[in-house]
Amino acid sequence: MTVLTAPAARLGTPAAAAPGFLPVLLTSTFMTAIDAFIVNVALPAMQRDLDAGPAALEWVVAGYVLAVATGLITGGRLGDRYGRRRIFGLGVALFTAASVLCGLAPTVGVLVGARVLQGLAAALLVPQVLAIVRTSVAPAEQPRAFARYGLTLGLGAVFGQLIGGLLIRADLFGLDWRLCFLINLPIGVAALAFLRRVPESRHPATRLDLAGVVLVSAALVTLVLPLVEGREQGWPMWTWLSLAASVVLFALFAASQRRGGQPLVDLTLFRERAFSVGLVATQVFWMGQASFFLILALHLQVTRGLSALESGAVFMAIGGGYLATSTYAHRIAARLGRQVVSVGALAMAVGLYGMWEAAGHGAGWLVPGLAVDGIGMGMALAPLTTTVLSRVTPRHTGAAAGVLATVNQTGNAVGVALIGIVFYQAADLTAGFRSGLVALIVLELALAAIIQLLPRR
Repeated sequence: MTVLTAPAARLGTPAAAAPGFLPVLLTSTFMTAIDAFIVNVALPAMQRDLDAGPAALEWVVAGYVLAVATGLITGGRLGDRYGRRRIFGLGVALFTAASVLCGLAPTVGVLVGARVLQGLAAALLVPQVLAIVRTSVAPAEQPRAFARYGLTLGLGAVFGQLIGGLLIRADLFGLDWRLCFLINLPIGVAALAFLRRVPESRHPATRLDLAGVVLVSAALVTLVLPLVEGREQGWPMWTWLSLAASVVLFALFAASQRRGGQPLVDLTLFRERAFSVGLVATQVFWMGQASFFLILALHLQVTRGLSALESGAVFMAIGGGYLATSTYAHRIAARLGRQVVSVGALAMAVGLYGMWEAAGHGAGWLVPGLAVDGIGMGMALAPLTTTVLSRVTPRHTGAAAGVLATVNQTGNAVGVALIGIVFYQAADLTAGFRSGLVALIVLELALAAIIQLLPRR
């Protein structure tokens, strides 16, 4: 059974046990969300300051992505076994310490190592947020809580580049790019100071499946690494061999989970249509996010000549649309059910088409399409998260949250790889931006179709 610390178990209403604990979770979520995007703005300054080559800079990004994707499922299961609040606090502490190490890194090698540590810490932290909301918030309030979670993720993704540009421009105490990491210190300390507000829950009978950990970690490394590095290196033979190996390793992992006992991921989870179809829809959704931010940033900064700060300001149009709907997504979902995600996907397709029409003009012409795209994002993200976890039993919440977060990360990696191919194979960058938008429109239409396979409510 799931164990809640007093007074939650005594009250019988988990949400009442820790009033105000949701901001602690969301603050930490925002910290990890912006870190995946803020580093892109800081790369040129890192290159100058640390005398780093292109390959090393790639690993500043790839090391973090790889570590996060590899550790999420294991991180979720550790929360089930040892306590979700405990593992969440450990993740926050490690992420904060790794951020300080990034900010003080004397060489690019130390920076890459610290980024890997950041990613592993995020893999501990992120699944616990979803699992704690699922197990410690009253069912009637969960859609609102997941809406706030979706809002936090979206704000981190949309405003990460702007925040990074502002911090580098401010250059407080001459810290330049280092401030992009050191800003996490006060955020992490504040989250740890209020950690006791977060209710504890766990399933003490859970055993960590070490063989499953090894297999799924190896499978994810062999899947994500070539996706992250393949395009930059021209897709050499090792990338294809690695992708083939990932298929074999995932098959071995699935076979190991069928042997009974206490598997890392209980495969009966996938018999629930809301979970299995919801994961496919989530994968498609996230394939369109990081890839879109990538080609938009390149279009604005390379084709249109905007600075990182100026392009970050253009991103605010998405943020405005996202804010307009994400706060109320749970209310819209109460009326439309699963179709709220379809409507959001179609809105994103309309916004992307508007940007396709505006691509040959000035950056300002993109703003209406960006706003509509943000409106669609806000309608889709939180209801998708709620759907995937809505019917998962408390015993498997951590593992399910880890699987969901892993799908988010692999979706981003797959999307960047595929859309990147479309973008860079075009005749010029404007044509590449338009080709990428067409591919993204197809993804949004596919998402709207997949949603029809979900349960009606």
